[in-house]
Amino acid sequence: MKIAIQGFEGAFHQIAAQSFYGKNTSIEACATFSELVRKVKQDPGVDAGIMAIENSIAGSILPNYSLLKNSGLHVTGEVYLQINQHLMVLPGQTMEDIREVHSHPMALLQCIDFLEKHPHIKLVETEDTALSAKHIRQKKLKSVAAIAGKLAAEIYELDIIEPNIQTNKNNYTRFLALSRTAVPTAPDANKASVYFHTSHERGCLAKVLTKIADAGINLSKLQSFPIPAKEWNYYFHADMEFDSPAHFEKALEKIAPLTENLKVLGIYKKGKTH
Repeated sequence: MKIAIQGFEGAFHQIAAQSFYGKNTSIEACATFSELVRKVKQDPGVDAGIMAIENSIAGSILPNYSLLKNSGLHVTGEVYLQINQHLMVLPGQTMEDIREVHSHPMALLQCIDFLEKHPHIKLVETEDTALSAKHIRQKKLKSVAAIAGKLAAEIYELDIIEPNIQTNKNNYTRFLALSRTAVPTAPDANKASVYFHTSHERGCLAKVLTKIADAGINLSKLQSFPIPAKEWNYYFHADMEFDSPAHFEKALEKIAPLTENLKVLGIYKKGKTH
């Protein structure tokens, strides 16, 4: 399968794609999440997509929820990936040789405690972690290190001289698997992503949430977004966990009359952590 990802070869999106679809998965690198969605929708050479949706430290990636809502794509699964950042260099280089560290601003921030122990090293922000590693290999940059994932080091044949330098060791990103066509619901599916909006009357949202709780559904995510055409009105993205697809369908029947619009983005099996 060819999977669209945001980022370059060796990026964490590729690790997530391989974790979900298998090690032999090839990728279609996209510069932006908008391009990723467009490729999955329109490119017949792309089979599916993997898109980050939230991080355990930084929180929700809000623009991606809007992209998902308007895309018409289907959520077919999810994967949780532990984000381990490594310092990598050309073979033969050592920590004493390093004068610059290149990486995405978020990766630099995630590793700031380690980097502050080496104040002589200049930090250089780039557009992608894996791209930083690629440039070191292509340009044979000595005295320059990249911060990226293990896969980038393997692909670009760099040595990891300082592993797991992220400050917070419990850093996880959740990725959604996206498809242009719906897939049959698996009998063991136990999670769903939906979006809905209610009227602006007092207590409407509370009634929906009460019905969800009464149905024995675990609401693992609720994210609100403004509706552009209606000031101070909101739609909601909800992730729900349940015992079986039939359990979820019964709950939907109780929720639907209380909403003005309700759409199921996907019913799938709760993801594993890699």
